[in-house]
Amino acid sequence: MNAPIKEPSFRESVDLMFNRAVSLMDLPPGLEEKIRVCNATYTVRFGVRLRGQIHTFTGYRSVHSEHMEPVKGGIRYAMGVNQDEVEALAALMTYKCSLVEAPFGGSKGGLRIDPREWDDHELELITRRFAYELAKRDLIHPSQNVPAPDMGTGEREMAWIADQYRRMNTTDINSRACVTGKPVNAGGIQGRTEATGRGVQYALQEFFRHPEDIKAAKLSGTLDGKRVIVQGLGNVGYHAAKFLQEEDGCVITGIIERDGALFNEKGLDVEAVRNWIMKHGGVTGFPDAAHQAEGAAVLEQDCDILIPAALEGVINMGNADRIKAPLIIEAANGPVTAGADDVLREKGTVIIPDMYANAGGVTVSYFEWVKNLSHIRFGRMGRRQEEARHQLIVDELEQLSADKELGWTLTPGFKQKYLRGAGELELVRSGLDDTMRTAYQSMREVWHERDDVTDLRTAAYLVAIEKVAASYRALGL
Repeated sequence: MNAPIKEPSFRESVDLMFNRAVSLMDLPPGLEEKIRVCNATYTVRFGVRLRGQIHTFTGYRSVHSEHMEPVKGGIRYAMGVNQDEVEALAALMTYKCSLVEAPFGGSKGGLRIDPREWDDHELELITRRFAYELAKRDLIHPSQNVPAPDMGTGEREMAWIADQYRRMNTTDINSRACVTGKPVNAGGIQGRTEATGRGVQYALQEFFRHPEDIKAAKLSGTLDGKRVIVQGLGNVGYHAAKFLQEEDGCVITGIIERDGALFNEKGLDVEAVRNWIMKHGGVTGFPDAAHQAEGAAVLEQDCDILIPAALEGVINMGNADRIKAPLIIEAANGPVTAGADDVLREKGTVIIPDMYANAGGVTVSYFEWVKNLSHIRFGRMGRRQEEARHQLIVDELEQLSADKELGWTLTPGFKQKYLRGAGELELVRSGLDDTMRTAYQSMREVWHERDDVTDLRTAAYLVAIEKVAASYRALGL
């Protein structure tokens, strides 16, 4: 499927959407330009001796806005990484952090590499050298620039980066805070791995709490039974699909991967598909589902909710008019181009935008960063005290239930559930849920109260840009 020649690039799409929002604001031209432009982009080319020869790699780290520091944003490993993409993603990070009130500026990094072409030891050598090149320029630093995982990277790579930074800064007591998304036993936080997918779930749950919004998407009822198609079963797509299926009763009818797509009207077992992919490297051959070699065509199948969770630009001017889903939630960054966004808005499709929908990752990264700086696990100080207070209430209730004249007893399982104090995972989920709810409410308020705002994306940009502008004004700009 070929997109039209006039299709805007990812960078152009971000700029077009920014322009649409600021045209509705009263910002001084100078301040508007300051928010729009990328502050700095560093390009590094470094060599690593591998397989008997020197291989040269190209990497980027872009800083979009330093209205708050440190700046925050993931590092991706992919052959398509380029300066325009990294700068567009850094801009999105600025707006994303602003929208969900994470106190960071926006940044992004990337390394032009196919991680599947290198073994683990080689990847470690490459990652450590990339980290060295960035860290010596303070482009990895707990108080200035804090990376996280992105496409092609995970907690393993973050652990290597954190260790490399520590080796270079042996007296920095906060060295673990130089990067987030680390394994729990290397200074990470529980719930970070699935955070972005969990955030997608919480975003949909909040959307379905508002009858007016459900009606706008031409849907009804709750998430239970809604037909969902997921494009990309990586970390984000897998966790979003898994939680929606297991906890909200959604029916995952389609899963699109790089080697085609699976489709089954009765529903696919997300866990079984994931295990098949891990074993066979793709969805081809999976039983109990129809396989379609042209996976992108499944984006156009009938469903209630479409979740693009992989690459940018998968919904473009070449297929937007054939997208049937009344509700799209952007689990990936930039999966809908600016041109396609215009087409879909004209059709009445409701889009929950990327800067909000996939903000679960940076939200929990914020919690991890705070944990690293405070040097104590969340819940450690208060959990048992909370349980002791709950025990007092349970003791009183048990005395009442012992009075046979009242004929009243505790519900089975109540005592065990109520006595359990909140540990780190429960607190992380609570904080993420609260963040996603609050951010959505700030968007929908603009969406419904302003006549000149007809979609959630414009509302999200308006909320985010206004907060960035307020920060710059406070700095005297």
